[in-house]
Amino acid sequence: MKSLVFYLVFSFLFLSKNIGVVEMHDLEARRTHVVYMGSSNSSAAKDMLNKLVENVVQRNEVRVYQHGFLGFAAPLSVLEAAELATHPAVVSVFPDPILKLQTTRSWDFLKAETSSFRRVTHIASSPKKSDTIIGILDTGVWPESESFNDKGMHPIPSRWKGECMEGSNFKSSNCNRKLIGARYYKLGKSIAVSPRDTDGHGTHVASTAGGNPVHNASFYGIAAGTARGAAPSTRIAVYRVCKGDNCFGSAVLAAFDDAIKDGVDVLSLSIGVVKPKSPLFKDPIAIGSFHAVQKGITVVCAAGNFGPSPQSVANFAPWIITVGATTIDRFFESRIVLGNKRVFQGEGINFYALKKSPVYELVDGSGNETRICKPKSLVEKSKVNGKIVLCNFDRGYDPYQLRSSKAVGVIGIRGKLNSEAKFFGILPATVILSKDASKISKYIGSSRKPVATILATRSVFPHKPAPIVPNFSARGPVFGLANLIKPDIVAPGVQILASWIDNDPHITFPGKEAPQFSIISGTSMACPHVSGIVVVIKSHNPTWTPAIIRSAIMTTGKSIEHYYLS
Repeated sequence: MKSLVFYLVFSFLFLSKNIGVVEMHDLEARRTHVVYMGSSNSSAAKDMLNKLVENVVQRNEVRVYQHGFLGFAAPLSVLEAAELATHPAVVSVFPDPILKLQTTRSWDFLKAETSSFRRVTHIASSPKKSDTIIGILDTGVWPESESFNDKGMHPIPSRWKGECMEGSNFKSSNCNRKLIGARYYKLGKSIAVSPRDTDGHGTHVASTAGGNPVHNASFYGIAAGTARGAAPSTRIAVYRVCKGDNCFGSAVLAAFDDAIKDGVDVLSLSIGVVKPKSPLFKDPIAIGSFHAVQKGITVVCAAGNFGPSPQSVANFAPWIITVGATTIDRFFESRIVLGNKRVFQGEGINFYALKKSPVYELVDGSGNETRICKPKSLVEKSKVNGKIVLCNFDRGYDPYQLRSSKAVGVIGIRGKLNSEAKFFGILPATVILSKDASKISKYIGSSRKPVATILATRSVFPHKPAPIVPNFSARGPVFGLANLIKPDIVAPGVQILASWIDNDPHITFPGKEAPQFSIISGTSMACPHVSGIVVVIKSHNPTWTPAIIRSAIMTTGKSIEHYYLS
């Protein structure tokens, strides 16, 4: 070992000496790389890591991994990275990858109120069983959400070794007996200023997995009910590794390293690569999760949103629980009423109710002879001003462009409705089936003055068929490993209501208070459903290993017929 240390240090000192004479533009070309050195509990291996970092990479922005595994992240040139990759103590060297986010009634749909589930949840809520800790690697948290209220919770487990980092608009007092930890990391060229969520995604995920019950939750009255996580008594620790939609691999590895040291029981990651083709030893989630599982931590990850193509599944390491998405038995209906009193079912989320009577002129913009529904087209306002426009959704029409052109409403056309209601906000809009669109087009062509109206959205349930795997949910088998079947399980991930950040201008409507909950879709939303189930299982069976828990979930999951509700 001593000779290896000497060899490495000597080699890097030689390398750094040569690097010092390169031109400035070469230095500026450095980009962050991850140097992964595997796992070792020996002091000699850790000393080697420290010497490499101290003597060779003497520059700012160095992040060291040393709790769950060994390695570091630092700005390296191509030459430095190539040289490092040849050393026997280094498993892999790879550029810091950018990962992406994989973006109420769902627990009712999972029959979470059946007697067996209530019995297990009750056990998990007892003082002895409420010490399970879930770590969320995401965009941070909005600590003021009622989902993270610690009323009635017992003291924080003494085994917890984490911290509540302070930052911009985030104090240590924002943590409590529910939200027991919060960390943030350097993200690309900037540092996340605090664990506070400025996106909403992380808050949504955390509350889905382990949020307290919040009664009368809704999104402007839609999807009203009780929003809750799987195990309300679980403790939550957040690790902010994302800025906006970008999540940095070096930060993800740092969060894994910290989470292992902090003492979490379960880790939930609703993030992943865009093109899942990297080998596992260059995949930060695969690396971090491997060492977490070695320490007895179950890791649950989103399968990705790049379906329905085969081999599109991400986070496919065999030791990870990989989760795809399904619909639930709720449908967001926005109906269309024609002047001839015919009513058609549409799908969409909008809050701007037109008059209930069909008094708005209706025009057909779905044909090839017109461009009024095509993206970036110059719309003649006279064609749409004060009118409802029928458009071909599949051609990528821009409803907000039509709104700016003074259209009062938009009816989109799609081949099928799949319970993935498009969010239109204050724009009166809905999406219908092509077979219904042809009937509406016929009405327009045969009427001297075709008129219609679009009604505001309402929740319809139980809706059949359900569940359905939506198009966006990634499919297997694994790229390059056809004998490895992923995802492992599917869970609700379409139009899920959960906690959100406050004062989000993107979903706050004029004259309205900011909503405390939002509805979004993705395998990001499916992942915390399973993470929450893992927490419940772990609470009830604290000695179970990640492999046992994964097996229990996969072998007890049910294949449900589409029309099981009938």
